Amino acid sequence: MFARITGAAIRGIMVAMLFAMPTLILPAAATESPEIVLFIALLGSAMAFSEYVSHFPSFVEFRNAPPINRMRFAAAALTVGALSLLAAHPQAPTGLTALVQRLGGWLGSQLDFAYSPVQLAVLMMPQQVPEATVLMVRDAAGLACAIAGAAIAVFALVIRVGNWPVGNGAFNVWVNLPLFDPTTGGDVVQRLQRDGRINIVAGILLPFAMPAAVKLASGLVDPGMLAAPHVLIWVISAWALVPASMIMRGMAMLRISGLIAQKRRAAGRDADAAMQTA
Repeated sequence: MFARITGAAIRGIMVAMLFAMPTLILPAAATESPEIVLFIALLGSAMAFSEYVSHFPSFVEFRNAPPINRMRFAAAALTVGALSLLAAHPQAPTGLTALVQRLGGWLGSQLDFAYSPVQLAVLMMPQQVPEATVLMVRDAAGLACAIAGAAIAVFALVIRVGNWPVGNGAFNVWVNLPLFDPTTGGDVVQRLQRDGRINIVAGILLPFAMPAAVKLASGLVDPGMLAAPHVLIWVISAWALVPASMIMRGMAMLRISGLIAQKRRAAGRDADAAMQTA
């Protein structure tokens, strides 16, 4: 029980630090409402603590199937931290912010090719927005896309090389997929495969669809708001990490469906062998 409470408390603190990271990195002049940031950080911390301290799952998937959630959090922390340093460079340049700015500029220029998500993010910006803001959006999008792509690639290696989730013991569907009801809706394997493919396809399409949707709704949504550092950090982070998380979820569900199907085939072979022996 003590270990569970300690682990939940550590996770809660880490979530709070994630939400507070832009405020801690950016200059004080760039943060207009620190009270709101503090409230969101405390709320996120409380939700993480209550989820992991409980024996019964509520909404967090793969709670007992590391390292998928750890990889998601690491990708989020890297993205938010990198974008915070990038946004802080024009106002408070340091050696670290300059390094991140150069890396973001290189990644942004390399990923800004025809029909790429980075190019679409740049094209959604209005013409009256200063060029410096457009370049900041491009560099931030390049950094976020690179981190999200790396997270997906590492998780694919964990599945292939690390034999996830078999290496962690038995996979409990109820605990690790609390929003998935295996008792309704037909065959479990087919449902997992369908949901996995939908998540992967949606995750691939979202980085392309979101800038297009913002461009179409330019009368309702002003992309020029990305000039504000906090808006830039969280919008670009969500734009890259939500699709990446969906792709990782789809990969995980396809993997689980494959394991269930494999177990069924093994059980069928054992039953056939028993009948032949009898």
